[in-house]
Amino acid sequence: MLTAIDHLVIAVSNLEAATADYRGLGFTVVPGGRHTGVGTYNALIAFADASYIELIGFYEPRPDHRWWAPLQRGGGLVDFCLQTDDLVADLQALRRAGVDIGDPEPRHRTRPDGVEVRWKFALARGPHRGVAPFIIADVTGRDTRVPAERSHANGVIGVGTVTVAVEDIGLVREWYSKMLGRAGDEIRRPEIGGAGVRFSIGPHAFDFVAPVPGRGPLADWLARRGPSPYAVSLKAGAGASHPDLSRTHGVHIV
Repeated sequence: MLTAIDHLVIAVSNLEAATADYRGLGFTVVPGGRHTGVGTYNALIAFADASYIELIGFYEPRPDHRWWAPLQRGGGLVDFCLQTDDLVADLQALRRAGVDIGDPEPRHRTRPDGVEVRWKFALARGPHRGVAPFIIADVTGRDTRVPAERSHANGVIGVGTVTVAVEDIGLVREWYSKMLGRAGDEIRRPEIGGAGVRFSIGPHAFDFVAPVPGRGPLADWLARRGPSPYAVSLKAGAGASHPDLSRTHGVHIV
């Protein structure tokens, strides 16, 4: 069963600069280490709700990597991963729902303290990337992969809603209804010129929205970036301020 957001992926052109900027916004950012053999390295922002944000950069050009092309188009929020309590069963459920997703693949990275982190994941492919999830199962344990430091000076405690821009609401509604065994809720998002469907997965929500007739931020995003994650809201305590979007490296954060 799909249980919650595992993490959100933010692709950045300069990981060191992104780390400094997110720390300046009041986040606790922990170096993650290098993914051996795939040309990437990361830093992590973990939350009290057990989700986290992955800031990922490239230490060498890798045009074959799934996040390289989105980075060339501006980077920012490019993908999302869901937690599962049964990787194989959920992989089959995704395929039955119509999602193009690959077989489980082993991956690992070495943390700065020398600890090797290992996991398996199955990746949505082609045009389904970033609209359908990828899913993950830990080999060395989730507490080895996710930092223990989960409090932030800005008061953020977790992820609220991820907004995903899509072109075909009917198709996406069918995927998630079949995967989750329930219908989503119809929504309208006039502030971005969109309408669509909301699905809750554990403590988190996903708004899959397509443009309504006329121009608007969502239509402009789809024209530039295609179907993909558009924005994220974060849960925070009273008095928290909106982040300076000039320092979020292309991510719409509320």
